[in-house]
Amino acid sequence: MTPKEKDRIGWASPHFTETRSVKLSPKLLARNRCVSAFPARTEGEVYKVLRTQILQRMRRGGGNTVMVTSAHPGEGKTLTAINLSLTVAKEFQQTALLVDCDLRCQDVHRYLGIDNERSLVDYLVDDMPVRDILVWPEIEKLTFISGARTIQDSSELLGSPRMQDLVTEMKNRYPDRYVFFDVPPVLSSADALTFSPFVDHILMVVKAGETSMQDVKKALSFFPPEKVLGLVLNRKNDEKVPAYGQKV
Repeated sequence: MTPKEKDRIGWASPHFTETRSVKLSPKLLARNRCVSAFPARTEGEVYKVLRTQILQRMRRGGGNTVMVTSAHPGEGKTLTAINLSLTVAKEFQQTALLVDCDLRCQDVHRYLGIDNERSLVDYLVDDMPVRDILVWPEIEKLTFISGARTIQDSSELLGSPRMQDLVTEMKNRYPDRYVFFDVPPVLSSADALTFSPFVDHILMVVKAGETSMQDVKKALSFFPPEKVLGLVLNRKNDEKVPAYGQKV
């Protein structure tokens, strides 16, 4: 799309002057199945459908923050959060922020192929300014927070007043921004349950053929039903193409 075409249709692309910028490797993104980074990939169309359904529900119900989680590890929540954020950032007059809230295992920056030391832990523990942990991957209207530093006492930090203040600031600072939080699995720690009161909506990723309905229902039972946007069925094949579903 040319600059003139963007101006004509109202394309909004902010300048991240105080944010560290990095270059992504297309080859590594493709290998890590970050398919929404490539307009020509057919799998990206599925994420566009997912984006449209989610944004329509969010606009009806209000709110702009989404917690992406799963019942168990290895179900594809992080990859779903990345691809969804990439796709939302392509929306006209919308920006996206992806926050890696898995404080014990920071995977977002690894999927994107970024060697970054600073993470959310630096903000929560050492009072590092938010601008110093934000990263712009030179993709229009997308920023993320993820780095190598981890910590074991994660649920205490995610439930802290400082974390709540950060979510509030992220939620209210830019009215055109959607914020996605990649949060640890529900049944493996207290992190998701602790963090959930801070967000407007919850999206649950389920791995086809592996996650039992009993575990899905158990995970969903921890949250208010009105907060749950729905389920993303992550298929077993290597492409991990998602399918969106209603709540159970």
